[in-house]
Amino acid sequence: MNARVDPQVLSQLSNRHLDALEEETIFILREVAAAFERPALLFSGGKDSLVMLRCAEKAFGAGNIPYPLLMIDTGHNFPEVTDFRDFRAKELGAELIVRSVEDSMARGTVRLSHPGESRNVHQSVTLLEAIEEFRFDALIGGARRDEEKARAKERIFSHRDSFGQWQPKAQRPELWTLFNTRIAPGEHFRVFPISNWTELDVWQYIAREQIGLPQLYYAHQRQVVERRGLLVPVTPLTPAKDGEQVETRTVRFRTVGDITCTCPVESPAASAAEIVIETLAAEVSERGATRMDDKTSEASMEKRKKDGYF
Repeated sequence: MNARVDPQVLSQLSNRHLDALEEETIFILREVAAAFERPALLFSGGKDSLVMLRCAEKAFGAGNIPYPLLMIDTGHNFPEVTDFRDFRAKELGAELIVRSVEDSMARGTVRLSHPGESRNVHQSVTLLEAIEEFRFDALIGGARRDEEKARAKERIFSHRDSFGQWQPKAQRPELWTLFNTRIAPGEHFRVFPISNWTELDVWQYIAREQIGLPQLYYAHQRQVVERRGLLVPVTPLTPAKDGEQVETRTVRFRTVGDITCTCPVESPAASAAEIVIETLAAEVSERGATRMDDKTSEASMEKRKKDGYF
């Protein structure tokens, strides 16, 4: 994703549409607070959840966000991200609830097929356990429709049945920004306030609002290997395989998730403004370019969402 930063392009790029996107997001965040008794905001410390958190600050005021932050931790997250998550929650004075896949493994509700299996897909189990524990009736997430096919057809207020499952053919109409939030006991909603944002919108907003992010979103040196068309970071969890050549490259992460399934892209972009320029030239979505878990099949995300995934 090498792209030269042209100051003239930046000066001509309009961000006036960000006001409308921000206004819509704030409206949805307030709607959740008004319509549900026990909502929570899913907060990973990643760029999309940090954008939502900034909108929540504007919606309610710093220190006055009326719902807790919830993180499902696989135990294999990048420490830079979890450290930033804790810092930001403390800075806002927000309640942060962390539930771990490792705890689900200890209870026997999650069983790995082998020790090296990615825990990413198993977050669904831990998430559903947290929903039952705290009786959450709405979870606010940072998914966007431009990320992936299954997310493109999901409603902003996405109904989940009593098993936490998503039924694509049973979604409710959302005409004139009117949302049907009625639920039966045991059911809940997943709400996606930034559904209509794109990756470019997110980075323009980060640049405009000067939102702090974990440093791995920007260019840095990292050891990687090339595998199935992706740059896989070399870590104790993702070591190089026999015959693979370890290289040190200048990379950044477009999206951040579990270490075992998240890959960086080669990039010299060291600021949000530079990433805006790169994103303008991007031909592959961030998940398509960086996520190993989405490459198992064309329908991998939809299957996971039906099983309760974010």
